[in-house]
Amino acid sequence: MSRFYDYFAGVFEKKYRELALAQLNVQPGETVLEIGFGTGHSLLHMAESVGENGRVYGIDISPGMLAVSQRRVAAAGFAGRVELTCGDALQLPYAANMFDATFMSFTLELFDTPEIPALLAEIRRVLKADGRLGVVSMSREDGNSYLLRLYEWAHEKLPRYIDCRPIYVAGTLKSAGFAIAYQKRVSLLGLPGEIVVTA
Repeated sequence: MSRFYDYFAGVFEKKYRELALAQLNVQPGETVLEIGFGTGHSLLHMAESVGENGRVYGIDISPGMLAVSQRRVAAAGFAGRVELTCGDALQLPYAANMFDATFMSFTLELFDTPEIPALLAEIRRVLKADGRLGVVSMSREDGNSYLLRLYEWAHEKLPRYIDCRPIYVAGTLKSAGFAIAYQKRVSLLGLPGEIVVTA
């Protein structure tokens, strides 16, 4: 899937990813982490934002996505400030209080419901006390949407191919102890989505 991802999902995700990154407002010299970096577009944005004195880390469970992103980062000339890992975000291989910001774009909803609190606890562990978290996700807020119910039915029947599913984004982050600094509801080809950045 990594070889073709940009053709069918990358274009769709680009607008919302860029909106979220603008709100996350990564600064020169910061140390940031992307969980589920996919084909690496956000990594380039963050690498440019942190500058020569900053550092970008990324973790993704897919070896294919890792290979694609490593090539993209190297071609952009950012290999010296980006460190990528293939692994499970439920056990982040980073020290506590390491990051100024963490970012996830269409990743949080891939985790099983019982795993999400554990993932958010890991993110809180590696974030600095004043660190920020940016999330772009499909949203469950508009539960009465016919299109949403149809999508959830398809996800239940074909989870291998329709792996994302809508979740309560802001509420889930609040339950994990995060304070919401920015929240915007968006339409993802008619499906509800949310962009949320924590304080």
